[in-house]
Amino acid sequence: MPSRLLSIAFLGLCALAAVAAPAADPARGPDPALHALFDREFRRAQEEFPEIATLQGNHAFNDRLHDKSPAAIARRKAHVKAVLRELEAFDPARLSDQDRVSLAMMRDDLRRRDAMNALFEGLPFGQGPGDGWLQVTPSFGPHNFLAMVARATPFRDARDYEHYVKRLEAVPRVVGESIAVMEAAMRAGWVPPRAAMLRVPGQVGAFAGDDPAATALYAPFRRFPAGMADAEKARLEKAGREALARHVHPAFATLRRFLEEKYLPACREDLAASKLPGGAAYYRMLVAAMTTTDLDAATIHETGKREVARIRAEMERVIASTGFQGDFDAFVAFLRTDPRFYHATAEEMLGHYRDIAKRADAELPRLFAELPRLPYGIRAMPAYLGDNAEHYTAGALDGSRAGFFEANTNNLRRRPKYDMEAVLLHEAVPGHHLQIARAQELKGLPAFRRAAGFVAYSEGWALYAESLGEEMGLYQDPYAKFGRLSAEMWRACRLVVDTGLHAFGWTREQSIRYLAGNAGLHEATAIAETDRYILNPGQALGYKIGELRIKAMRAKAAKALGERFDLRRFHNAILDDGALPLNVLEARIDEWIAREKDKG
Repeated sequence: MPSRLLSIAFLGLCALAAVAAPAADPARGPDPALHALFDREFRRAQEEFPEIATLQGNHAFNDRLHDKSPAAIARRKAHVKAVLRELEAFDPARLSDQDRVSLAMMRDDLRRRDAMNALFEGLPFGQGPGDGWLQVTPSFGPHNFLAMVARATPFRDARDYEHYVKRLEAVPRVVGESIAVMEAAMRAGWVPPRAAMLRVPGQVGAFAGDDPAATALYAPFRRFPAGMADAEKARLEKAGREALARHVHPAFATLRRFLEEKYLPACREDLAASKLPGGAAYYRMLVAAMTTTDLDAATIHETGKREVARIRAEMERVIASTGFQGDFDAFVAFLRTDPRFYHATAEEMLGHYRDIAKRADAELPRLFAELPRLPYGIRAMPAYLGDNAEHYTAGALDGSRAGFFEANTNNLRRRPKYDMEAVLLHEAVPGHHLQIARAQELKGLPAFRRAAGFVAYSEGWALYAESLGEEMGLYQDPYAKFGRLSAEMWRACRLVVDTGLHAFGWTREQSIRYLAGNAGLHEATAIAETDRYILNPGQALGYKIGELRIKAMRAKAAKALGERFDLRRFHNAILDDGALPLNVLEARIDEWIAREKDKG
């Protein structure tokens, strides 16, 4: 799971109802009692989930892993209800504008989380980071999550290494608790489709070998701070090896055996989330949470089909502009096989990405009235992630660690040059890095707002950012234009495929063929993506729904304001409340349009 999505830990699955509270008094200041509650809950969430605290730059809990015992999960479920009761004491009409939004966000998230927990009544799992019934998938689990956390951990002195060793020593407990959750879920019928899970034992097994130094978890012991005494290095390296050999690797070996011998045999044959014990209501909740709208599956399915048809026509026009003699499938085959479209080395690819980044950076002042200060870097994605998609790793909330775009250099023949401009714009600027860094630096908002994440907002913005490449002077090459359209087509296909799988009885093979045939994906990529949609229902819907809504807001603002429409100010209006549910964002943009009109 990309770390940008981990901020959802503090907002859970939150499809926010439209905020219909009375208009707030703009002259009011922050409510001290409400902000004390916000601060308390943010601190509590970091203490409950110390791995996420690490990712956000709070290193007070770097020696811990979170507790997912039945008692801890029950405690968190009860806490949701308790905080909801506290929030009901605040009258939105007596709050400032931003406090009203903050109250609605936290309250409606907790209501949504409480409703989801009701589906798991009496069961030792629930809605929350790490607490869910699905503990491991091909793209996420305790093995690669721990490795991601290790990359975000500072190693400045012996104490940092000692804390990391303690964290490693806690792995058997967490793995055991994960297995217990999965066993309870098996008994209750909450199990994933087997076909999408077949790769998982091998991925876990990569962290279970005999060599303690063979995985990314050993990486901190390959480098030590300058000036550290050799004897201290030897002591810490020995402690790390022992923790990995005695605790971590045996725990993952146990998890692999459990998956192979018990879990996969118990997994189900059908694919639809609506076939789980929560029924169709479960998928409806996920769709609402991931899109932050009231759209139903049928509407989304048909929207996807229309977008697929529109984008396909644009792709055909680009193919014609190249002078290529052949149909769509022949053109895709040509792109896959011509060596001019691929890099020979990982270093060459990273250099190309850095060149695109410098060109993109230079265009940002034309599109934004204010930009974040936090820089971003470009680095190779770890080898253990294999062919998973490129991603952005957010910087620390306090600005002490830069953000990073992580490029997949693990299989150069599946990462063509013509895709790179769109990928960089999506993951770095003006996409995820710009949006998340801007939110982190906003003044006057409670920490949970600055760290908030909504799939439809964040991924919708990043997909919209890809389209800004045209205005930034990128996509000059027709092949790059085709790459950009292919990326957009991929997201449009997701609307059709996700709803098809979970609401309309699609098969896994049907999904694979639809993705490969329309988006031109490699067969292996189409398979991996299909398995992702099967195991993470609704998440893939947020990209295209979010982009369509943001484009509609821009068109509405441009029409309403005419010559007074300022694209730079519009973009900051989208960004400067931090991440919001789409229907709240739409209301905020309406307010912004009204203020812009009043200036005239």
